[in-house]
Amino acid sequence: MQDLTLYYELVEDVISSFGINPVACRGDKAGMWKMFKGSAEVWIDVWYVDVQERAYFQVMAPVIPVPAENQLNFYRELLEINDILFGVSFNIHKGYAYIKSIREVDGLDFTEISSTINRVGNYCDDYDDLLKTKYGEPLIPGAPPRD
Repeated sequence: MQDLTLYYELVEDVISSFGINPVACRGDKAGMWKMFKGSAEVWIDVWYVDVQERAYFQVMAPVIPVPAENQLNFYRELLEINDILFGVSFNIHKGYAYIKSIREVDGLDFTEISSTINRVGNYCDDYDDLLKTKYGEPLIPGAPPRD
């Protein structure tokens, strides 16, 4: 198993560079952080997958629950938006639309971590209000699932 300490430290250095206490952002498990960029809740993960013998860096932000109605237009719009996004994409997971970026940790550096967090947070902050206005706020607000 790969030692991920270097990547944990890099992520925490980046979070600190935003003027945020990285310790306060830590999740329940090592390699998990949560912070805000504008109105966007941004999740940062570094973890090892045994069966693949690889470690990954992921940044994602929940944007909006999948609407109960007008789903075809919603999905079509997300795909069309994906065409103009850089380095991230919309994904659907457990009834939520997320902005997400994922890659192997090999070669990961401070600049890429910072850029990825900014990109995910900024895109989420840009698109959450637009999509909520168009497709409606959730009837029962609640936190999206985090696995």
